[in-house]
Amino acid sequence: MNGTATHRTVIVVGSGPTGLLLAGDLAAAGVPVSLVEKRPRRISNLSRAFGVHARTLEQLDARGLADELLTTGDTITGLRLFRRLSLDLSTLPSRFPFLLITPQYEVERLLERRAREAGVEFAYESEVVGVRQDGEGVDLDVRGADGTVVTRRAAYVVGADGHRSAVREAIGLDFPGVSVIKSLILADVRLAEEPEDVLTVDGRGDTFAMIASFGDGWYRVMGWNRRNEVPDDTPLDLAEVKEITCRALGTDYGMHDARWLSRFHSDERQAPHYRVGRVFLAGDAAHIHSPAGGQGMNTGLQDAANLSWKLAATIQGRAPEGLLDSYEAERHPVGRAVLRSSGGLVRLARARNPLLRAARTLVSAFVDMAPPVRRKALGQITGIGYAYPAPRGAHHLTGTRAPDVALRDGRLYEALRGGRFVLITPGTYQGPGVHGRRLTVERWAGDRRTTVLVRPDGYVAWAAEGVEAAEIEAAVAQHLGRVPVPGRSERRSRPPTRT
Repeated sequence: MNGTATHRTVIVVGSGPTGLLLAGDLAAAGVPVSLVEKRPRRISNLSRAFGVHARTLEQLDARGLADELLTTGDTITGLRLFRRLSLDLSTLPSRFPFLLITPQYEVERLLERRAREAGVEFAYESEVVGVRQDGEGVDLDVRGADGTVVTRRAAYVVGADGHRSAVREAIGLDFPGVSVIKSLILADVRLAEEPEDVLTVDGRGDTFAMIASFGDGWYRVMGWNRRNEVPDDTPLDLAEVKEITCRALGTDYGMHDARWLSRFHSDERQAPHYRVGRVFLAGDAAHIHSPAGGQGMNTGLQDAANLSWKLAATIQGRAPEGLLDSYEAERHPVGRAVLRSSGGLVRLARARNPLLRAARTLVSAFVDMAPPVRRKALGQITGIGYAYPAPRGAHHLTGTRAPDVALRDGRLYEALRGGRFVLITPGTYQGPGVHGRRLTVERWAGDRRTTVLVRPDGYVAWAAEGVEAAEIEAAVAQHLGRVPVPGRSERRSRPPTRT
């Protein structure tokens, strides 16, 4: 590959949901992108994640995938975290006021299809064994199935290769944290008796269990027994899964025919940085946390949605100064918040100390009684409550998630499917000026006077009340960057701090 072409390419490492969404976005934006994956080509039906939250569904809706994904599972409008603590998802201000219960492989199937249709190059059975970077690009040493090591070069590399990320290790980033649960069990089974709910969760004494329906006759079981915390490689059989389930739920529902049994431990870890020079981390490569609240896959997908349009704008020479740095500035605090909230839930659930058990009761009662606390908990778990920092003096909408508002010709998340910024204006504004090809202009369905510029990831970049056309065009120019010169690529980058 020649030098000019190299400076317009991205290599994504890892073909899980995070890597697939990111690669698909880049390819759809016209960026040449390769996806490197250590495993053979297959979408495993034995993945851990099973819940898709409202904010993730909104991101998938902006890519035309949400409605199809909804046909693969069932939805629940109530999420019970402890026996006395439940959250009513039906109150969410979203087109998706529920949790979708569907296996991760259904999400991966749709994202892989989209990535292939957009032109992503897939390289399976390709293991990253080295990363080097300079001011112009990144060299990735990749070992193929035959043992041969080939060096691939790109403008940027994104490590979306999971909690044992080879990319993260190669650039020398630590992954500090602790184990919060030393031994969890997972199983995919069939049941003789169907549970009343799509998602059944409870805990008694020293045990906890959860059963989720995949909608095809198979059920995912997750459990924990405080009195039997053993290493991950300790053999697991169906009898132990049934015992834990019976103790926690009062029945095992006639569990039989396990197709998969596994142990794992749950860690809380976060990389200190999501960017080192031209190398980025996303998803589990950047942060891992407990399964409480089902936020893992969802957080990674939202990392990808934040980073993809910024990389595309930079490579295509149209990024405002500092745009790539804003990925870490915006997503690292979200990752830290997810660690705290999911970890707090686990610690309360595991409480043996009478004081902690009393605290759990108080938390449950307080959430039930206090609407602001309940809204905050709902916003954190579902992802719709997170906002990004806004400049001093900015409009109160700046940095917030844009809801799927009605437009004169449809709705916002349909307008976002072009991968561009969306400018929503009163009827007085006539045109987008020189940025027209990178901007979709829409009108409010009603008579609202606010002008709102929405980023490709569905967050408000800028908003104002009753402004003139010149002010709108100045804001558009500021956030969309300069008009690119044909044939010129963006090479500006923060110098690498590690090699």
